[in-house]
Amino acid sequence: MLTKTALKEYLDFALCVATSAGRLVLQQQNGVRVARKDDGSEVTDADREAESLMRTMIARRYPSHGILGEEFGEAEAADSGLLWVLDPIDGTAWYAMGTPLFGNLVALLEDGEPVLGVIHLPGFGETICAAKGHGCWSITGSSSPVRLRVMPCASLRHATVLASGIQRSEMEGAKGGYRLGGIVRAAQKFKFYGDCVQHAVVCRGDASAAIDTVMRPWDSAAIVPCVEEAGGVVTTLEGERHNVVFGGSLLTSSGPALHDELIRSLNAGRSVESEFGCPVFPLQRPA
Repeated sequence: MLTKTALKEYLDFALCVATSAGRLVLQQQNGVRVARKDDGSEVTDADREAESLMRTMIARRYPSHGILGEEFGEAEAADSGLLWVLDPIDGTAWYAMGTPLFGNLVALLEDGEPVLGVIHLPGFGETICAAKGHGCWSITGSSSPVRLRVMPCASLRHATVLASGIQRSEMEGAKGGYRLGGIVRAAQKFKFYGDCVQHAVVCRGDASAAIDTVMRPWDSAAIVPCVEEAGGVVTTLEGERHNVVFGGSLLTSSGPALHDELIRSLNAGRSVESEFGCPVFPLQRPA
């Protein structure tokens, strides 16, 4: 288990990696060209250049550590038990449209468990970061870091709920999909929002919960420690916390009662058989 001193060292380094990527992608946002990957998702030269920069920084500083990133997969490394997980631009579609609703994500996993995370939001000039046992913090410019805590909310009818889209839900027409429509109707306020930014809003206490029906490890890893260190709850949409980074979906919320209500609502009426009609995320690490 990493010591507090080691965690602090790694978190300081992760902040440097994330903000370096942020500077690069901001410089390239105007006039950026968009291509499509084989899976249909968007990618830009800035995604690839930022991840290359992040990987180079990590490899030089910690050559024995593993690296997993969205654009270039997993690099071979000595078996240190430590894995950096990178998303150079989380929210590429928003980035390409010239909006600030994107982030640069850096996380460190120790034996598969996320122990620190950085959500850098260069378009907003804010960085949210956390390390296990160190709390969740917001850094804005040269101001002193501010401790973040989630907003208490006991029930869905009093909640502000965010979601990044309708994929794998009944609103998309997916067989056996998550029941997102019921949450739209039951929540006090519901908004479709952007990728990592919506989970950052939960950390800040400005929303009660955020729903992502499709997630990859690089999307999830940095979010988990930030929300948990802010006092929130993180699981897959089925309610599973174990191996959550590789669980294929993500639900963050401000507390257990609301979290349980959201899980029940999202999965109401779904059957085991119907699961086989949904897309299956292929990258699963062993327990």
